[in-house]
Amino acid sequence: MTATGESSGAQPLTLAELAQLAGVSAATVSKVVNGRSAVAPETRALVEGLIREHGYRRQRRRVDPAAAVELVFHELAGEYPTEIIRGVGQVAREHQLTVSVSELQGSHVPESDWLEGVLSHRPTGVIAVFSGLTDLQRERLARREIPLVLLDPTGEPGHRVPSVGAGNWTGGLSATRHLLELGHRRIAIITGPDHALSSRARLDGYRAALDTERVPVDPELICRGDFQIEDGLACTHRLLRLPDPPTAIFTCNDGEALGVYRAAHELGLRIPDDLSVVGFDDLPSIRWAVPPLTTIRQPLTEMAMAATRMVVALAQGAPLPRHRVEFATELIVRGSTAPPKPR
Repeated sequence: MTATGESSGAQPLTLAELAQLAGVSAATVSKVVNGRSAVAPETRALVEGLIREHGYRRQRRRVDPAAAVELVFHELAGEYPTEIIRGVGQVAREHQLTVSVSELQGSHVPESDWLEGVLSHRPTGVIAVFSGLTDLQRERLARREIPLVLLDPTGEPGHRVPSVGAGNWTGGLSATRHLLELGHRRIAIITGPDHALSSRARLDGYRAALDTERVPVDPELICRGDFQIEDGLACTHRLLRLPDPPTAIFTCNDGEALGVYRAAHELGLRIPDDLSVVGFDDLPSIRWAVPPLTTIRQPLTEMAMAATRMVVALAQGAPLPRHRVEFATELIVRGSTAPPKPR
């Protein structure tokens, strides 16, 4: 459908004027103009006839470049979101942008009402954290020229959507190699969810480190988790009941490591004397654990800053040097790891 139509030299009508002529709501006219369903055939024919007769003048809203960044999390829990919000806020302030935060209540794909809300207030851009959007949702954002950047995406982002992540495979390799260098051979891993790209990459790094040292991968030492403290607690109890229990545990996030600490306390074990533990993330509070946690640092704040800069660049029409930005991870050795006790 054209936006101007043929008229007798008069100025084309706005959406509101068409709605008044047709005796329907502006929302109904908008559905017709944008080709959406849920409009009665006779109403659609009436509106389309008026557009052909009078023309349609699309009112382009002025987009304030100092608008907002829409930051959407699958879940707001723990320190992980805090580090992301801090990084986004730093760059947003530089560009006089506000930050709007929403939560998907555990889901990794937004519902339609979230998208409708975003489209209605049209932010400068959207950053989706540990989540993703459907092809249709991405297409609708693109039609409104709302940039989208994925931060720590759960799945393979591909080349169509800009994304920011960390060296998860290298982190898994470094964590496991550290434990191997200390002399551990019974090394367990508590993973994240199977659908998370980061979790799979960390597990692959763990396997690669063991393979390099010709240490067989024991399936009994792989415990599936969901990045929750409770997973660390439950998995540790199960792992330590094995006939040949692990002497070290690598957890795929710091929260699970806290669960390992709790289980060790409940079982009367000392860390690292009886059990070595390595986490992943290096969240600020984890260094205050007793003993301080050895972990893999992924620079969450810097990752969030990079994602926000990408959103700003796209909103300004600037090309991105890279569609995928990956930050290096780093092993931070503290007091939770030591050589295993002689058996």
